Parts: sequence; C-alpha cells; structure tokens
Amino acid sequence: MGKTAGPGAGEEPGDTAERGDEGELVGRAAGEAGEDVAEEREPAGRVAREVGGDEEPEGRAPRGADADVTPRAPAARRADGEVRPRAQAARVGGASTDWAPLPPAHGSWAADLQVTPPAPVRTPTLWAVLATGVLSMLLLDDGLAINLLLVAIPASLAAYFAGRAAGRRTRAWTLVWGVGGIGLLSVPALRDADWPSFLAVVTAIALGSLALHGGRTWPAVLLGPIGVFNSVVTGPAWGWRGLRERFGGARRSVGVGLRALVVTAVLLLVFGALFAGADAAFANLLGDLVPDTSVSGGPLHFVLPVVGLVGALAAAHTAAAPAQWDRVVVPAGRPRNRVEWALPLIVLVVLFAAFNAVQLAVLFGGYDAVLDKTGQTYAEYARQGFWQLLLVTLLTLLVVVFALRWAPRDDASDKKLVRGVLGTLCGLALVVVASAVRRMDMYVEAYGLTRLRLSVVAGELWLGLVIALIMAAGVWGARWLPRVVAASAAAGVLAFGLMSPDGLIAERNVQRYKDTGKFDLEYARDLSADAVPALDKLEEPMRSCVLGSIADDLGKDDTPWYATSWGAARARDILRERPPAASADWSTCSDLARDLMYR
Repeated sequence: MGKTAGPGAGEEPGDTAERGDEGELVGRAAGEAGEDVAEEREPAGRVAREVGGDEEPEGRAPRGADADVTPRAPAARRADGEVRPRAQAARVGGASTDWAPLPPAHGSWAADLQVTPPAPVRTPTLWAVLATGVLSMLLLDDGLAINLLLVAIPASLAAYFAGRAAGRRTRAWTLVWGVGGIGLLSVPALRDADWPSFLAVVTAIALGSLALHGGRTWPAVLLGPIGVFNSVVTGPAWGWRGLRERFGGARRSVGVGLRALVVTAVLLLVFGALFAGADAAFANLLGDLVPDTSVSGGPLHFVLPVVGLVGALAAAHTAAAPAQWDRVVVPAGRPRNRVEWALPLIVLVVLFAAFNAVQLAVLFGGYDAVLDKTGQTYAEYARQGFWQLLLVTLLTLLVVVFALRWAPRDDASDKKLVRGVLGTLCGLALVVVASAVRRMDMYVEAYGLTRLRLSVVAGELWLGLVIALIMAAGVWGARWLPRVVAASAAAGVLAFGLMSPDGLIAERNVQRYKDTGKFDLEYARDLSADAVPALDKLEEPMRSCVLGSIADDLGKDDTPWYATSWGAARARDILRERPPAASADWSTCSDLARDLMYR
C-alpha cells in the first residue's frame, strides 16, 4: 500500500486516509460498501444472524468492528477533473474505529484484515515501551504478584498512545475488555495458588487482544489473539524503524540522553549508598524498595527486559494497525429440508424430556429406591452420573451450532420452527446442567472437594450460562452474543480466582470433617497458602500436621513485597501467631492420616 498522507481540509487526523492508486481503490471500495454490498457477502451476514434469528434486511452490509455502517460517500472531484467516490472513514480500529467493510477477495476466506500499515511510532509510545522493559527486568524475576500489574500499566499506555496516534477512539467495549484484563491480572496479587493465577493471566491476554482488535463477530472473538502473536514479529521491526527515523539524523540528541541517564544513575548510586550507611532504618527501607539487579540472579535479568520490550511493542503495533477479524467470511451451510432437519432434533428433545422426568422422579422420590434397584452405592451413583452429563452438555452445544448452520430459513414459519425446537432443546439442557451439578454435590459429600471437582463444576455452570444466552439470542437477536459470551467467560475466571479456590476447598473439607469425621490429610497438605485460614480451624495435632508443610514452604520463601501475594502474607501472619506444634512429627502425622483414611 502507499504511504498515508495527511488529512484533508476540515477533517480530523486519522478520519480519512488519502493514498495513491491503491489507496484510491481502497477508498472507493469503502465508500461503496455502506448501503449496498455484493451478494457474496450475504453468507457472512447470514451466519451472524442465524445463531439467534437476528433478522436483518437482505442485502445490508454487515457492520464493522463496533462501528455503525457508513452510508455511501459523496463524490469528490480529483485534480484532473475525474469524479470519484470519496474514501470513507477507513481508519484502523476494531472496537474503537468506524470503518466500512470491504468486499472479500474472490476465493479467499478472509479479505483485507488490515486496512493500513501503522503510522511511525511516536515518542510517548517509545517511553512507555522502555518503561515496560525496565520494570520487567526489575520486578518479574521473583515471581508474579502485584508486580505483574505494575508492568502491565506502561504496556497498556504504549498501546493507548499508539492507538490514539492512529486515530482510534475508545469505545465502551474497549473499556470493558481493558478493565476486565486489568482485573484478571489482580488475581496473582491476591491468591497464592498458581492454577487460578495461570488461568487468569491467559484470560487477561485474550481480553487484551479483544481490546486491541475490537470486533463483534465470532471470528473476531476467537481469532483475535492470532493478531497479537503476529505483532510479536512485526512490532519490534516497527519500533526499530521508528527509532531510526526519529534519531537517525539527531545523534547529538541520543548522546545527550545517554549522558543524562549516566549522570542520574551515578548520583543515585553515590548518595543512596551514603544515606544507607548513615542510617540503618533507611538502609532497610532502601533494601525493600530497590529490586535486586545483581548478575547473580541469572539469565532472566537479560531475558525479561527483552520480553517486556517485545510484548509492549506487540501491543502497541496491534493497537496502531489491528487485524479486522470481522471481515473474515464464514460460508453459510446449505439449508436442509424441514423433515431432514427437524426429525432428529425432535427425537432428541423427547429423549431429553424422558431423562429429565426420571431425574425429577428420583429427586422427589428419594435415592434409596434407585440404589436398591441398581445395586450401586450412593457415591458410585453420584460419580457415574456427573461426567456423562457434562459430556451431554458439551454435545448439546455442538448440536445447536450445527443445527443452526443447516436450519431451514425460507420463510417466517421456518424461523418459528427453528426457535421452537432449539429453544425447547436448550431449556431441557439446562435441566441436565442442574442434574449434573447435583450429582457432583453428592460426589463431594461422599469423597470431599478437590481442585478438579471444583473446576469442572464451574465449567458446567458456565456452559449452562452459555445455553441460556443462546436462548436469549433466539428472542432478541444474536448480534451481541459473541462479545457477551466472551465477557461471561472472563467474568467467570475472575470470580473463580477471587473466591480463592484452595480456600474454598479447605473450608468445605474442614466442614465435612466436623460432620462425618472424614478428612484427606495428605491432599490438604498440598494446598497453597490460601487454604491456611480454613485449615487453622482444625484441632491439634491435625492442624499442625496439615500446616507444617505449608509453613516450611513459606519459611523458605524470601520473595520481596512486590512478588508476594496477599494470600501468602496473610498465611504468614497466621502461622507467626500460631506456629505448628513441634510434637506433630512424621510418625504422628502418618498414623493420623492412616486413621482418617480408613474411617
């Protein structure tokens, strides 16, 4: 593509891209795609509407990422007298920029995912990227806690500055994704357990990609992270070009900046050492505040700044030139005959109804008759049921997706049939979800709560929410569905991390011990420091046997304040006030664990 020229008269920067011959074609395509769109675009719009029956007039162009459809552009006269359509707001922007969709290239599954190359990197972006690299080197070597938030702030600023330089505007959904990502990064700062923190960080990266790209369709929601990973390669090259253009002819400015940095470092080192030698309290404070930058820390001191710089440049590059995944064309399925489509689903609905009727009869009639008839124990009945019902929920979602793809859509009666059959199936599937959750509750009563059991129950509840959202989309339209499903997944991960899964597991198992006298001591010893407040309620010597290993791990851990979670700090306070008893040695704890196992 040609280089971006400055804005025309009366136009704000970034609202219009005036280019050479190729830019003229882009502008003409963007102007013509406002109200009238080629017939080959219809399958993509149809797929977007089919999920919930979102009725949109035939022939209307699908909307861009978080942008209203731009009307046909007025004609503009070229200097040579030729009249041509004026290019519309063809800015890059995903969720924060209005752009008119271009018709797809023939034979390609995606068309013009990126409209313009990014503008040269600007000074605020470079400073934010540099701050991200420095903070990554200083703070991330000792683990993840609040330091992850401190590193994410300048990286977010780099993306913001780059997006503003490209003419992007912040929209409501952009704020939702950005605030949600920052909230997810607070989970490692609050919880000591690694598994919810890892899930939160991965989800935060996915939300960050949505904030950078925008988009309202399923391809935009699912494929957004691909664009961020692609920028890991293109972002550093973009930043290096910006540095060369900015400082290539001003080496004196580079020398001035380097001399200023050297003088500042020398002054801080000399006077900081003198003040530390003059007062022990100030020396301790300085030691707590200043991270360890010694070479003995290992190669991470050299790897982490590179990771921070590359990550910040990738985010900034994506914000400056996001891939517009809303333009991905998903071919529509061939509509089936009513009988061919409806008969299998109606039979499946009858099967669901029969199963749910049996579940309600068992629920109100009691489990004793069922257990006597089947010969199973209470725990076996619970364990056997949950996993099958979880698989049923997953398969139901697949059935709904494929049924929508092949649903008849010739007239209004077909749409009523689709909504009636699939709505009934989804409603019965919600009863299956409730039955699965009840089976897992029975299983936990028999064997106790574990990380796996808690995780799959949370996943089952979220699948039930997705089914409910699909039912709502069948009534009110499906344009909002992809983003709301993504937001519900992020909210679920955030709630899962904030509720302290290890603490909940310990609390439930301690209560089960008080009710039944059964307790898995060996499993409790493997929990994180988040479980200490609940395990502290156990009686001796069980309390000391459980908390002894956690206390040893916390005693060996000398991480600084910025790499220590709130859960670990609270556990240290509890164990400092009531340390495990020395009498709870290995033999005592082994005998106790054996006794609890065979109760």
